Amino acid sequence: MKNSLLKGLLVFLTMLCTSLTYSQEVSGSVSDSNGPLPGATILVKGTTNGTQTDMDGKYRIKNVGSDAVLIFSYIGLKTQELNVAGKSIVNVILKEDSAELKEVLVIGFGKQSKRKVTDNIASISAGQIGEIPVPSLQSALTAKAAGVQITQINGKVEGGVKVRIRGVSSISSSQEPLYVIDGLPLINDNESVSSAPINPLISLNPNDVESVEILKDASSAAIYGARGTNGVVLITTKQGKSGKTKISLNTSTGWSQATHKMSWLNAAQYAELYTEASAYRYGADDLWLTEPGGLFDGYANGKDWRTGEVDTDWQDLALVKGSVQDHNFSVSGGDSKTVFFLSGGYNNTEGIVRGNNMDRYSYRGNLDHKVSDKLRVGLNTSLSKTRITRIGSDNSFATPLQAVAQTPLAPAYLDDGVTPNNDTTLYYNFLMQQFNGNWDANIFRTLMNSYVELKILPELSFRTELGYDNNNQTEEYFAGSLTESASTNGYADANAIQSDKYSINNYFTFSKNFKEDYNLEFVGGMSFEESTRKRQFVAGIGFPSDALQTVESASEITEGSSSRTKYNFLSYFGRATFSIMDKYLLKGSLRYDGSSRFGASNRYGVFPAASVGWIISQEDFLKDNEVVSLLKLRGSFGVTGNAGIGNFASLGLFGGSSYNKQSAINPSQLVNQDLKWEKTNQFDAGIDFGFLDNRVTGEIDYYVKKTNDLLLNEPLPGTSGWSSLTRNVGSLTNKGFEFVLNTTNIKTANLSWKTSLNLSTLDNKVTSLPGGDIVAGQNIVRVGETISSFYLVEYAGVDPANGNALFYKNTLQADGSLDKTTTNNYSEAQRIISGSPYPTLMTGMTNTLMFKNFDFSFTFQGEWGAYIYNEAGKFQSSNARYRDNQTTDQMNRWQKPGDITNVPQARWGRSNGEQASTRYLDKTDFVRLRNLSLGYTLPKTLTQKLSVDRARLYLTGVNLLTFTNYKGYDPESSYDNNGDSNIQKGIAFYSAPPAKTIIIGLNIDL
Repeated sequence: MKNSLLKGLLVFLTMLCTSLTYSQEVSGSVSDSNGPLPGATILVKGTTNGTQTDMDGKYRIKNVGSDAVLIFSYIGLKTQELNVAGKSIVNVILKEDSAELKEVLVIGFGKQSKRKVTDNIASISAGQIGEIPVPSLQSALTAKAAGVQITQINGKVEGGVKVRIRGVSSISSSQEPLYVIDGLPLINDNESVSSAPINPLISLNPNDVESVEILKDASSAAIYGARGTNGVVLITTKQGKSGKTKISLNTSTGWSQATHKMSWLNAAQYAELYTEASAYRYGADDLWLTEPGGLFDGYANGKDWRTGEVDTDWQDLALVKGSVQDHNFSVSGGDSKTVFFLSGGYNNTEGIVRGNNMDRYSYRGNLDHKVSDKLRVGLNTSLSKTRITRIGSDNSFATPLQAVAQTPLAPAYLDDGVTPNNDTTLYYNFLMQQFNGNWDANIFRTLMNSYVELKILPELSFRTELGYDNNNQTEEYFAGSLTESASTNGYADANAIQSDKYSINNYFTFSKNFKEDYNLEFVGGMSFEESTRKRQFVAGIGFPSDALQTVESASEITEGSSSRTKYNFLSYFGRATFSIMDKYLLKGSLRYDGSSRFGASNRYGVFPAASVGWIISQEDFLKDNEVVSLLKLRGSFGVTGNAGIGNFASLGLFGGSSYNKQSAINPSQLVNQDLKWEKTNQFDAGIDFGFLDNRVTGEIDYYVKKTNDLLLNEPLPGTSGWSSLTRNVGSLTNKGFEFVLNTTNIKTANLSWKTSLNLSTLDNKVTSLPGGDIVAGQNIVRVGETISSFYLVEYAGVDPANGNALFYKNTLQADGSLDKTTTNNYSEAQRIISGSPYPTLMTGMTNTLMFKNFDFSFTFQGEWGAYIYNEAGKFQSSNARYRDNQTTDQMNRWQKPGDITNVPQARWGRSNGEQASTRYLDKTDFVRLRNLSLGYTLPKTLTQKLSVDRARLYLTGVNLLTFTNYKGYDPESSYDNNGDSNIQKGIAFYSAPPAKTIIIGLNIDL
């Protein structure tokens, strides 16, 4: 009996102990050398029981056996296994794993370890952006990502910026990528009242940015479906961290000038060239130019041009010394529940083009609060005001750079030295606008994105985001009674545009480890966006005084209009990623997009994508290899779309009008209910590699993008009564290679040297165009050729016998061959495909060196294969046909039989080679020292005495050197009047060069 009781008691105690053993709870924290690690994974080995750390790096896990082993892991850090051994508190410090790619990338609606990414994503950090202190965020990304071409149209401070990711994928639709900041898609519409664009993102402060991820392939961009064809740029702003409150100050000032100036005739050369040109037409005895009281005396306005009393350098008046000031501060910090980031900034940029400058004030406040272990809320806000003093578009005589057309014989000012001379100049004197007019643009921008995140289960969370983007832009223009508006006694207009975007995202995230070798993550949800735009415009003439400069003082209102428009998107999306044994990677996504812009029968589009990856270096035969640190194969295929067309392109529209002072309604657009999404199929195959403990890493990619159902504003016959109709016609293909190489050349206690190199190629071809060639100006869209290829008569030089300009003509022979001969009759020559405005090879290389307290970095940018056509060449280098001042190469003109030159004889008022031809087409190959920075961080022994954590002095240069054979102002500057047209590209017309800037600055962390 006693034995039975004893045995029963022993069984009960054993069961009780076993129960207690498996019901043990373990808590603690996970951190690295920098502090707590939020989102670290803790798993009970051999089970599916696991959890993740909270924002403070703390965790709590139940049902842990007393002899259980916990696995602690975090992206980019060494995984650790620890035996609990009956402990209830286990704290872990994870160490860096040099065999891992540590970078964590922001992807659409989530984050992912770069090691497990199966897409092609370029990531640029805050440090890389901060190296280039320019007012435009896009410009700061130049040369940092393979396959991404970023070009500022010209040297104006507000100038538009073109971003092309993996080529050109449309003819008439938008080519700009989708910008998303902290989950909010941004308004990215140029709202300039003139044809000269304003960069829509000029109001963003680059100093607030933590990182930029560029989604290049379809697998990464397809989660944004309808707008992913041109790539997606994800902007993540800085967030606070728990711990000590950190205050950072950055102040800098700098000086700017044009990267390049062209060489123009001085007064003596001008007189010589035009006297000779006049002699050809009127005879050497005709002195109407040079005689007393002649034309040249008229230009000189009483000054003696013969003795050099007047010799105006109009270029120096247009391109001036500029300056830049940039001042920023931020305060960040928080505790275990709340973290915050606050910043303020001021930028003042005095442009290198006279009369062009900008002031920008910005504020950002980011707040994240942990309500409980399951609920988190946050709010990101940004406010900015940007004021721009504007100048005329490239195709206006009021723009400063067109002053180079003025004769150097005409003085810029009257005898008082203050009042601009507009009496004897060849064209309107642009200085009159500064003297008696103004043009101001003010942009007020508000960004807000709030979110609530609920952790429903350890593996399942729900997040809702509400975003708002408000862009208010007003422009006021006044030209007084002494300007080009003198005939109307002054002109003024006012333009006001308000754009609003509302965005709602709701999505679930499920993430679970199955056993130890399988991980599944699923994201699914919906998105809704609504954008509205309102515009009011009014103009008037006749002002009683030039001191009264607003439209309300006009004696006559000559124009007034207002408009409203709206569009929206409704989308559903899902993405699943699955990894097996941490080396076999699968991913699939699907987005179902609906847009109000398309026909009722094609309103919704489906955009699927899939990708795979194989981390070969995790296989047993490579796992312990001392040379190969990482070797990953990946491939992707997906479909993305483009919706960058008018809001009502599918509808038949009517508009109000006036007929004989009676109200009327007239049709304004043909209906096309079959209008549908422009879709791009993209394939990408890549290799990620790392060698020698990842001292050498890189990527190699090959991609093919084929766009079908191109959205084209197709011209219609005039007899139809309509000019064009938006239709889906044609297809084109982009393909190319991308190569990225990052090396750690030296890494010692006192010296480190890192290099990053990227190369990319581009092959663009139009593959189908049912309507035949599209010719616009000097560009053509033709099957088998690069989109917007140059289509020009081929210049053949000068006939040594008589100074005639020659052109090539092609005559078809009986055997089918072409006989290429020359002719001086321009109408006999044929146009040919002469080049492309797009580069076929692009590169960027950045070197970063650290030696003790010194840091030094520089970036080179290069492009090859593109051309620019100088539309102004027919005036600037016209053999003195017109009176415009000429480039100095015209002094190498043909003058007598036997002269060998490419510059025809100077002939006043006669055509001789100034017609549109390859004479004015130049290759734009260049290599540019994009930026160079030298910094010195003060020693800790000194900064501690000043109660400063860190202080750094630096000297930075932007666009310091450009190596090119291009004859114009700059190989990247082009005509600013083409808007969003994808046909007329690569055209220069009095386009200002970018600024070369030298900046000194100070960083202080408190």
